[in-house]
Amino acid sequence: MHRWPVTIELPVQWGDMDSFNHVNNVVYLRWFESARIAYFERAGILSRMPEIGPIQARQVIDYRLPLRYPDRLLVSATVTKLGNTSFTMGLRARSHGHDRAIAAEGEAVIVMVDYRSNRKVPLGDALRKNIEDLESTGPELPPPQGD
Repeated sequence: MHRWPVTIELPVQWGDMDSFNHVNNVVYLRWFESARIAYFERAGILSRMPEIGPIQARQVIDYRLPLRYPDRLLVSATVTKLGNTSFTMGLRARSHGHDRAIAAEGEAVIVMVDYRSNRKVPLGDALRKNIEDLESTGPELPPPQGD
């Protein structure tokens, strides 16, 4: 099991659907971004902006279920790995309309950057502690795929 300390609830909007009558794949990126930013706020990752902050280096999404309007989602975020200048996040969207089944899950690699010099910077002890403290909260759910 793995803790998922940050979960937000989001609606599926009518305009999220495409001509194939399901939510367009780009919308999942926005949902995961919203959960990621909520995580950043709770962990204090944005506290040194605009000088030092996160930048997304990579994102992968596995789509499990097609979603349609109307629906509500629980979109969760967790940190699965801490590196020297980066960390890896697990992201998951569960659908109320499908009995909270996983509609999509993904992974994002986030790098901490000094925006003045455009160089990577270490996470730092305070940020590591904030992430570790946040990761000790939240419900336990199965780990992201590939973990």
